[in-house]
Amino acid sequence: MQAVTITGAGGPEVLVLSTVAAPEPREGEVVVEVVAAGVNRADVQQRKGLYPPPKGGSELPGLEVSGRVAALGPGTEDSGWALGDEVCALLSGGGYAESVAVPVGQLLPVPHGVRLADAAALPEVACTVWSNLVTEAGLREGETVLVHGGSSGIGTMAIQVASALGARVVVTAGSQAKLDACRDLGADVLVNYREQDFVEVVRAATEGRGADVILDVVGATYLGRNLEALAPDGRLVVIGLLGGRRAELDLGTLLMKRARVSATSLRSRSVADKARIVADVREHVWPWVEQGRVRPVIQSRHPLAEAGEAHREMETSGHVGKILLDVRAG
Repeated sequence: MQAVTITGAGGPEVLVLSTVAAPEPREGEVVVEVVAAGVNRADVQQRKGLYPPPKGGSELPGLEVSGRVAALGPGTEDSGWALGDEVCALLSGGGYAESVAVPVGQLLPVPHGVRLADAAALPEVACTVWSNLVTEAGLREGETVLVHGGSSGIGTMAIQVASALGARVVVTAGSQAKLDACRDLGADVLVNYREQDFVEVVRAATEGRGADVILDVVGATYLGRNLEALAPDGRLVVIGLLGGRRAELDLGTLLMKRARVSATSLRSRSVADKARIVADVREHVWPWVEQGRVRPVIQSRHPLAEAGEAHREMETSGHVGKILLDVRAG
């Protein structure tokens, strides 16, 4: 089969379309014939040699796909899935390919009303957002959430999920066009981080109280200011390190606010953990998708052979929502 391989740590040029062995399903896995694959920051980091796949995972990049069930592995005969079913899936790797083997618990049906070729934009962001905003941070109706990078794939999903929960959404982004897109998705308060101090804006929008939950993809450079922006009993969840790995933490501020700081990674979780997250997403988020309250936001599509161009587009940070690779006609 055809797949995108990483020939060595480096720039987008190290992504090469190659012929590789087709996957065979192991115990508890199915094989999905891929129609489309999502492009994620984690793929870029893997290409650079900074984010290796988990032990036993595929060396090929790609953390989410949509397609059709092509083979059932041992132990999946009574799983409820059948050959030809249209699905999307959360992966540990291997999505930039014509076929991929997936643990059966990481499969999701394509929501009604969503094209098969568009469904690849959903699994990774939906699972990341639900597991962090709801399971980890406990975001509730009536609370205020600050989402950094509101126009990213994660950000556009976080805005919609938080809005569906009944939370008030504050977002940061670097241009008016991106902020306009965030507003159209349901964001209530818009912060241009190039021109405004998000701490001041959050305080003004909450009468000095601060945000109950902050979802942060930046990391070190925002840590101190995130603590300032948190409300009493606030929860900061760090899911990215675009601004670095190391920073000082004022434990006094943390104590006074009774605040909580956590950091999570979806890719490194166990198969059982991922299955639980996927089940939660199917139960809670998929109905919103089918009702039109949550939708995939897609910036662009590239042929599989042009995965390097997709990575270049992601690294410019000019996109709103997801970038996809088209593998075959959906």
